[in-house]
Amino acid sequence: MATLAQPVDEPRRPNIASADIQLPAVTSYEQVDSEILSILKPTKAWFMGLLLALAALALGIFSWTYQIHQGLGVAGYNPPVMWGVYIITFVFWVGIGHAGTLISAILYLFRAGFRTTIYRAAEAMTVFAVMTAGLFPIIHIGRPWKFFWLIPYPNWRLLWPNFKSPLVWDVFAITTYLTISTTFLYVGLIPDIAVLRDKETNPVRKRILALLSFGWRNSEREWRHFARAYLFLAAFSTPLVLSVHSVVSFDFAMGIVPGWHTTIFPPYFVAGAIFSGFAMVWTIAIPMRKWFNLKHYITLNHLDATAKMVLFTSLVVGLAYLIEFFIAWYGGIPYEQDYFWNRVFGQWWWAAWIMLTCNMILPLSLFSQKLRRNPTWLFILSIFINIGMWFERFVIVVPSLSHDVEPWQWSSYVPTWVDYGLLIGSFGWFFMWFLLFIKQLPIMALAEIKEIVPPKMKKSHSHHGGH
Repeated sequence: MATLAQPVDEPRRPNIASADIQLPAVTSYEQVDSEILSILKPTKAWFMGLLLALAALALGIFSWTYQIHQGLGVAGYNPPVMWGVYIITFVFWVGIGHAGTLISAILYLFRAGFRTTIYRAAEAMTVFAVMTAGLFPIIHIGRPWKFFWLIPYPNWRLLWPNFKSPLVWDVFAITTYLTISTTFLYVGLIPDIAVLRDKETNPVRKRILALLSFGWRNSEREWRHFARAYLFLAAFSTPLVLSVHSVVSFDFAMGIVPGWHTTIFPPYFVAGAIFSGFAMVWTIAIPMRKWFNLKHYITLNHLDATAKMVLFTSLVVGLAYLIEFFIAWYGGIPYEQDYFWNRVFGQWWWAAWIMLTCNMILPLSLFSQKLRRNPTWLFILSIFINIGMWFERFVIVVPSLSHDVEPWQWSSYVPTWVDYGLLIGSFGWFFMWFLLFIKQLPIMALAEIKEIVPPKMKKSHSHHGGH
């Protein structure tokens, strides 16, 4: 983030965090303001996207209402496969949120310059992904009006929640992650909200923005406190990347079900979450780059750097897959060996090979620099990775429960239209919030981008309070 503020009529020096990837086509502060703030104006394409997201959300609401009225039997529950699409999609959305914290916090601490123009979108994506994930524990408990029993406080029956229950662990993980991620996003937005405040002509909206910006005046003292607060939040958020998805992995690793009871799950889940999160950043950033004409902000250098992160995490995830097979073979436990054979060559071979193809084989194309710098291929690959990571969670949940230790318990699982409706509805909920966000607040950090604007023309650096 920004360091100490320079006088308003002088350019702020590029700091170490953003000096390694410059923006040569951006020459003045006014250009930054006009081009990025122009995104806030609604367009026909935006309204069409919002309408599509609302339609998907409406399908999800209808599916959930139907399930509440008819009971959980309308979902694809087939004992012993009791969780199905709901827990799969829950873990998927928690994983999507991981790249936001990684890009914002860890890459900030490591002074990685390629984060500058994409981290705001990633932070917003994190908040909305966690909001989406948080719905699924409520959906799959069957009686959603009882959801407050999951919250760790003594209720009128003087009963505390069972802290041995993974559902309670999930509540702790989700609430902690949502609180810290939202705080991190909001603190970074304060200087940019001040820019909006100074440009706003509507008195009511101007007053709201003044309250949200806490009276930010761009003074040296404010920048000093801001830099310290942002550094503290980055350091505070970093353990969340490791801890939150590790806690989610304990939902499985603490069970004695074949394929689950393994210590590799926490690092395996964390690497997979970062992998899928970066893919979703591509899914969002590459269309924005094209539709809003931001090619000189999200440059090919930025895409190349993120592609290297995706390639690295893909290799880590692929190694975790192979270690799972090795442990099953080397452990000599027939239940584990039978389960993994069934997963790859038996009943669920199609899901396992979708996972392996999308997450291990296709990302190997990123060894080619030409493909790393091809936005079209990166966008297509991001869709495949998102599909592959959803199927990774499917392969973890369904084959294990349907092929447990006792053969008499073996069964199948077929999702119903209610399952699919809620899955589609979750994407509608996520994209609805994201589309609303990009028309209310800057999708890129104005303050950080201005730090890497080449200081060519002093007269171009203007009087706006947020610069």
